[in-house]
This record gives sequence, C-alpha cells and structure tokens, in this order.
Amino acid sequence: QVQLVESGGGLVQAGGSVRLSCAASGLSYTTYNMGWFRQVPGKEREFVGSISRSGDKTYIVDSVKGRFTISRDNAKNTVDLQMNNLKPEDTAVYYCAAQLYWSDIRSPAYWGQGTQVTVSS
Repeated sequence: QVQLVESGGGLVQAGGSVRLSCAASGLSYTTYNMGWFRQVPGKEREFVGSISRSGDKTYIVDSVKGRFTISRDNAKNTVDLQMNNLKPEDTAVYYCAAQLYWSDIRSPAYWGQGTQVTVSS
C-alpha cells in the first residue's frame, strides 16, 4: 500500500531552521506531484507548496515564500521541505501528500501521518 512517512519535526527557536523529509513507498513515485500542508488544531489544513514530478516546477504560498523551499530526490523517493527563519506562527503539524495531477495538488490522493513542528519565541 502507499505510504508517506514524514520525519524531521521537532522544537526549534524562532529564527531557526528545520528540514522535513517525506519518504514515499508503494507508488510509482515519479508519476506523482508532491505537496506539503500544515495544520494547527482547530483550523483547516493549509496548503504550503508543491513540486512537480520531475522537480522542475515548484510552488510556495506567499505566506512562507522566501523562507520555505521544496525539493525532491526521485532516486530516493523523497521530498523535502526546508524551512528557514521560522516564526511561532509556523507551529503546526506538517503533512506531505501525493497527487497525480498538478492542478489537483490541493486535493491529494495520499497523505502522510504528519510531523509536529513547534517554534518557540
């Protein structure tokens, strides 16, 4: 079955950096666009950004643009989210996701279980 497993979360001070990684298995990885989302308790899950199948196209939402970047390694079936200059409002559970169609990336077919990132002020 499809598995997306995130890692790399934890506690970090404001201004610090964290790199999240997501390992995919059980799917033809290079046929999937990958995305990152985050969710704070009591709020809807928020789309953060995405990367195309080959990695030649990325999209980052304005709220984190310039601080977050997405990359993928198709040889390792992984996708990373590099987060720099973190702010307390970045505190959330971060999820990776997979979707065949770029236009549907905000409605993924598969989700990871999430990893907590907590930014202290």
